[in-house]
Amino acid sequence: MDVTGGCYCGAVRYRATGEVQAKGMCFCRECQHIAGGGPSVIMAMPAEGFAYTTGAPSQFSRSDLATPGTREFCATCGTHLLTRSPRAPGRVLIKVGSLDDPGVYGMPGAVVYVSEMQTYHTYPQGVMAFDKFPPAPEAK
Repeated sequence: MDVTGGCYCGAVRYRATGEVQAKGMCFCRECQHIAGGGPSVIMAMPAEGFAYTTGAPSQFSRSDLATPGTREFCATCGTHLLTRSPRAPGRVLIKVGSLDDPGVYGMPGAVVYVSEMQTYHTYPQGVMAFDKFPPAPEAK
């Protein structure tokens, strides 16, 4: 897949190529803060296929967490573009709302942190849902 996207004001643009590795929604409180109340809707793609084509993002990582994710966003308009998570090494978690064509996302493959959903939150029926993160697959 080859996708492009950027921030609301156009100061930061990106291109991502490669196979989509995961699609999901997260309802944890941290994501609710970052998304302004709703879930974080992401599409994971290979980090090696991702590049900024215009401008450069600002970054933020919480200093009070042992293994925080790094959030990348436009310093001008505040659009959250992606997260680099220690839980997903080698991937970028692209925020679907920043895609030029968010319709390429389709449906999430899984929904996580439903235990922290608010009464006004919903997600598509028939999608795998987990109270927190699903258990990691066992190493072979």
